[in-house]
Amino acid sequence: MSWKYLDKAKPSKERMYDVIRAPVVTEKSSAGSENAQVTFRVAMDATKPEIKAAVEGLFGAKVKRVNTHVRKGKEKLFRGRKGRRNDVKIAVVTLLGDQAIDITTGV
Repeated sequence: MSWKYLDKAKPSKERMYDVIRAPVVTEKSSAGSENAQVTFRVAMDATKPEIKAAVEGLFGAKVKRVNTHVRKGKEKLFRGRKGRRNDVKIAVVTLLGDQAIDITTGV
C-alpha cells in the first residue's frame, strides 16, 4: 500500500452506496469467483481505498487487494449518427482466505 492512502478517512455509508454501482456478471468475472474475486462496476472518481472500505462496510468481508481499470466506451451508431457509450470503471476485489460475497442477494 502506498503512503498516500494511509491517512484517508473512512467514507460515509451514503458514499459507500455511491462507490459500488453494480456487480459485473460475466463469464470472466464468474471464473474469478473461484479465486475469491468479486467484480463490481464503481464510480469513476472512486479510489482503491474507498472501494476497499465500501466492500468491507457493505458486505462485511475482509479485502486483500483491489485492482481497477477503466473500460473505454465503444463508438456506436444511434439512428445513423455516430455516438459513444460512457466509460465505465471496473474494480476486481480479491477477498481474504475463505471470505465470500453473494452478489445475487443484493445489499
